[in-house]
Amino acid sequence: MKQFLTYTLLLCMFLLEACKDDDYVYPSVVTEFIDAKTDDTGTLSHLISDKGITYRINPREGIDGLTPDSLYRTVSIFQPLEDDSAGEPIVQLYKCQLILAPIPVAPEDFKDGVKTDPVGIQSIWKSGNYINLILEVMVKEKTHTFYFIDDGMTKEDGKDIINIRLYHNSDDDYEAYTRRAYLSLPLQTYLQKLEAGAALRLTINTYKEGNIYREFTY
Repeated sequence: MKQFLTYTLLLCMFLLEACKDDDYVYPSVVTEFIDAKTDDTGTLSHLISDKGITYRINPREGIDGLTPDSLYRTVSIFQPLEDDSAGEPIVQLYKCQLILAPIPVAPEDFKDGVKTDPVGIQSIWKSGNYINLILEVMVKEKTHTFYFIDDGMTKEDGKDIINIRLYHNSDDDYEAYTRRAYLSLPLQTYLQKLEAGAALRLTINTYKEGNIYREFTY
């Protein structure tokens, strides 16, 4: 059964390391936002790209201990290998970082209100059924929490707009240095509306410009 992890955790601190030597020199590899699937033992078995290509992961140590039969969103570093005798693509997985991919929730789910502490934006792009974000967050020592907030549908110039906000609670952390936060916004819930011509508007509070938005169509 597919499961999408909805972490309330932080930034880059949930890291599954397939190679723990920071000085390791990788061969010719691909770095990609990609889904990672576990088998019935909780071991990563396949990568599934946003283009729908499924790769079998070459067996190795250190990629177990996860929830069985689940789908994780990751940033992975891998090397494509030759297809097996049945024509199935195979990869050697070097690094797999679990990232946030929470399904949007309603604002009333937060009894203390929606927090929109600012972030910096390195990049935002749509890939497959996700909108991917690399954010730059000022931190020191506290846990930062991220969600996506579903603010409902509006209509502008005859076009339906799906309104999503980035929730960010910095817990009043001191802004000492910058860390990257990786997130993906799953679009499965909105595919029918997007396919019918609606646009998704993602609003983010930023350090330099205040609230800005990016708009995406299917």
